[in-house]
Amino acid sequence: MADRIPLRPVRGVAPAAGAKRAAYDRAAAPGLRAGRLGRYQLEDESAHLDEMPLMMSEEGFENDESDYQTLPRARIARRKGGLEWFVCGGWKQFCTSCCDWLVNICQRKKELKARTVWLGYPEKCEEKHPRNSIKNQKYNVFTFIPGVLYEQFKFFLNLYFLIVSCSQFVPALKIGYLYTYWAPLGFVLAVTITREAIDEFRRFQRDKEVNSQLYSKLTVRGKVQVKSSDIRVGDLIVVEKNQRIPSDMVFLRTSEKAGSCFIRTDQLDGETDWKLKVAVSCTQRLPSLGDLFSISAYVYAQKPQLDIHSFEGTFTREDSDPPVHESLGIENTLWASTVVASGTVIGVVIYTGKETRSVMNTSNPKNKVGLLDRELNQLTKALFLALVVLSVVMVTLQGFAGPWYRNLFRFLLLFSYIIPISLRVNLDMGKAAYGWMIMRDENIPGTVVRTSTIPEELGRLVYLLTDKTGTLTQNEMVFKRLHLGTVSYGVDTMDEIQSHLVSSCSQAHLQAGGSNPSSTPPRRAQASVPKVRKSVSSRIHEAVKAIALCHNVTPVYEARAGVAAETEFAEADQDFSDENRTYQASSPDEVALVRWTESVGLTLISRDLTAMQLKTPGGHVLTYCILQMFPFTSESKRMGVIVRDESTAEITFYMKGADVAMSTIVQYNDWLEEECGNMAREGLRTLVVAKRALTEEQYQDFESRYNQAKLSVHDRTLKVAAVVESLEREMELLCLTGVEDQLQADVRPTLEMLRNAGIKIWMLTGDKLETATCIAKSSHLVSRTQDIHIFRPVTDRGEAHLELNAFRRKHDCALVISGDSLEVCLKYYEHELVELACQCPAVVCCRCSPTQKAHIVTLLRQHTGKRTCAIGDGGNDVSMIQAADCGVGIEGKEGKQASLAADFSITQFRHMGRLLMVHGRNSYKRSAALGQFVMHRGLIISTMQAVFSSVFYFASVPLYQGFLMVGYATIYTMFPVFSLVLDQDVKPEMAILYPELYKDLTKGRSLSFKTFLLWVLISVYQGGILMYGALVLFESEFVHVVAISFTALVLTELLMVALTIRTWHWLMVVAEFLSLGCYVASLAFLNEYFGLSTVSFGAFLDIAFITSVTFLWKVSAITLVSCLPLYVLKYLKRKLSPPSYSKLTS
Repeated sequence: MADRIPLRPVRGVAPAAGAKRAAYDRAAAPGLRAGRLGRYQLEDESAHLDEMPLMMSEEGFENDESDYQTLPRARIARRKGGLEWFVCGGWKQFCTSCCDWLVNICQRKKELKARTVWLGYPEKCEEKHPRNSIKNQKYNVFTFIPGVLYEQFKFFLNLYFLIVSCSQFVPALKIGYLYTYWAPLGFVLAVTITREAIDEFRRFQRDKEVNSQLYSKLTVRGKVQVKSSDIRVGDLIVVEKNQRIPSDMVFLRTSEKAGSCFIRTDQLDGETDWKLKVAVSCTQRLPSLGDLFSISAYVYAQKPQLDIHSFEGTFTREDSDPPVHESLGIENTLWASTVVASGTVIGVVIYTGKETRSVMNTSNPKNKVGLLDRELNQLTKALFLALVVLSVVMVTLQGFAGPWYRNLFRFLLLFSYIIPISLRVNLDMGKAAYGWMIMRDENIPGTVVRTSTIPEELGRLVYLLTDKTGTLTQNEMVFKRLHLGTVSYGVDTMDEIQSHLVSSCSQAHLQAGGSNPSSTPPRRAQASVPKVRKSVSSRIHEAVKAIALCHNVTPVYEARAGVAAETEFAEADQDFSDENRTYQASSPDEVALVRWTESVGLTLISRDLTAMQLKTPGGHVLTYCILQMFPFTSESKRMGVIVRDESTAEITFYMKGADVAMSTIVQYNDWLEEECGNMAREGLRTLVVAKRALTEEQYQDFESRYNQAKLSVHDRTLKVAAVVESLEREMELLCLTGVEDQLQADVRPTLEMLRNAGIKIWMLTGDKLETATCIAKSSHLVSRTQDIHIFRPVTDRGEAHLELNAFRRKHDCALVISGDSLEVCLKYYEHELVELACQCPAVVCCRCSPTQKAHIVTLLRQHTGKRTCAIGDGGNDVSMIQAADCGVGIEGKEGKQASLAADFSITQFRHMGRLLMVHGRNSYKRSAALGQFVMHRGLIISTMQAVFSSVFYFASVPLYQGFLMVGYATIYTMFPVFSLVLDQDVKPEMAILYPELYKDLTKGRSLSFKTFLLWVLISVYQGGILMYGALVLFESEFVHVVAISFTALVLTELLMVALTIRTWHWLMVVAEFLSLGCYVASLAFLNEYFGLSTVSFGAFLDIAFITSVTFLWKVSAITLVSCLPLYVLKYLKRKLSPPSYSKLTS
């Protein structure tokens, strides 16, 4: 199917602009294609044959209809014109655009601009910047009541009741007592307003807590305490260790000697590894803090934007001669919502409040409305139509006599019970009950329902979009495998490595100690000696040493309580004890490797920008001088370090990286590729480690070329990369390491269960492509037999087109795509990409920003129309959780931000299985049954009213008085009807054992126009039988028609509840008998209400008549005729076409 999807760009280009661009592209296209094809030629020579023309203009599409015939789900919408357009939904579009226009005029957004910020002088700012306060509330004091009322009355059902209730103030239209209309409506509104008020107050308290956090601000007179919300652009703020950074700042100074510090960014990008930030060197060099005010300096910062991974700015000091200019990049910034992990930092505030990166990346919370509520809203519109038609028919049969319009309105009010107000009350109470059941479930402890309005959504999900770090994985790296080519070591054989290392280290030390002065010349000459096969011990020693040296990890020693106040010399005699040491790095993989070398005996004990020290198993300290560092980048996929051994003066270039990057760099071998594949299948993250010995001359030559390349103005990065690549030749392959990111408990069975339930799972992560692919395999998100299509990086339209064509030819394979490529494809080929991706069994999007995650969710909802669920655990997942139809947050290591913003909060990913299969199923099935039954209850009494009116010459007279109507909807039938919320068609164990049952729910068959029409037919049949039966059997005692028909009606309702129930609960039986008891008691004590209101002129019901045998057998006969056929039909249906679940339970 995927083969037939033609690629067409997103519409929306103005015709004139489209035509111009089409002409330009026709001219440019041949050259563009020729340039691009070279890249893809090798992989697939048929690419150019298969390639489709890029159609740019609107006209091109209108002419070429043949393309549309092959689109599987693309709809061709012909533009309707004039009146037809207005009637068919155009009015809604028109009103929406008018409202949007008004809103835009009222809240005209200020244009964001670049700024110059003077250090410590906020008053010098030319522009007015937003306050630095966080606001998550939906309303304020003035908009609360109007806002909540609007949210309620935008539903047709509630609006209808408001109009009906208001009509009762007009004497000519008054039908019954005011309370019969206003009491239920008032109850619904009171419950809603109270619930919203509590939610809003909680949000207000959370915001207040964050906004009133105190920070130290530097002024000319010293430090003063300020609230987070009072911080302004230009302020110099001091942030202590483990404190949240209150606004976006440029990093000026730190207490750390190295001039750098680590920050935790988990609430911003979801990555729990620590990021290294560097202070501006000009301000870091100043002798004391107060000197920041004695210099005249400013920061020029670009305008606020969404991208959290980039920043451009300059730092200028004017009062020095010549003025100092420093360029500022992402490593000099401290974004709001990150946490300082080491030392104390001082920064100058550049963005506040709404302009900070974290706020710009979070979307405003919106009110979520469940699909079931929308479906019931549609059904109430159909019922309203039926109501109007019925009233018009009655007035027509009257022959439009007298003031017919008043009669029409009275009929509308008489039959208003067709649309029952108790529908909202029952459903809202039902939702509250489901929420209570979810929170009480012992199998999923700690689950919290934060949005009680959408539990049914859990039973209708088709797409699950999940975060990776902390959601599927624990984000705890464990070293699992070391492979040396001829021998492989696993977790259980690590002690062998330790013994080899001890022996080789002691041997090396003896050699070094025996001939220390003359040890350098023979080693230097080793390059010319023919290769001798090394012993396993020496190979292990080399490999472990390489892993212990090639990284960006810094060991940190926590200061003891007494030592903290001592002088700087305390560090010299600081104890290097193992329990006092923690490691900091920008990636948890790095820490895992260094921890492992420590566990086998080679420990990293200190590190700064110029040197690092290792401690051997024998307790000797080896010092290495760091000559050059080549950090890891996503393009190079590798990192390197050149070190000099202080004791031997040997210079070694160590390098480690992904197998893709390293396989061409290392010497020829026959095992690397195969072993990498094996480890990847086990779900391990692999790194290839290699080394190359350099002579002093080689290094000096390299250093001069490297420094020259770093000074060049044009193509600096390319030139630097070329110089480094000159070293990366014929490197000696040392080992292959395998590290496992441990999965959360039971992730694999849970993902399998969700897949069997027909739910498509997409993984959206901010992590690297290799890591994401690895976890997708190890968690079995992508099954072992499936291919993975890694979408190549694309930067423009032509590349995106070719890559989409390549992807189109793949069948049944998982898609892995990076955020940048996704952005390009969505810009030009939104529809095609989503169309193709939806056909994949699994999709992995890596390097996604928070906004991109939310954008993907929105696209899926718009393009497929299916229900989506997003699950995450970090602050970076909040936007995605709020954009989805149903958001689930996990309370994890990354804080509570996601779980507070979500609709449902769970403690572990594995709880998703039970939440959806059991609670989602029950909530949806029960609400569907409850909603339809409440409608049936209203329809049946309206049918009886219609029959009664037509017998009495179409008089607009109520059949039952106000109290009976209220009693009918409440005490007589409410408990049994509401007990439907305890019903279940399948036992929880069954629902989990056979997740395939969930697929039926997504089709929405429990509540549809088909089932609704069935209930309408049942209601019309029963209402007709009850009223005609009462009239036929009681022609002599006509006064008693009300009592007889009402008694039969209540009995019929109780029997119908029993017919609908699938699994009995003791509370259901209690509810049935309680309601029956209440009714019998009211017959005895409230008999004046059972007189026929206008016909009998106050004739009361006598007890003797009720207790007579005639009354009892006639009521029983009518009830039997109304219910028995339905019982028979239900029994036959069960026998002839049983539902899928009954086959399992039998």
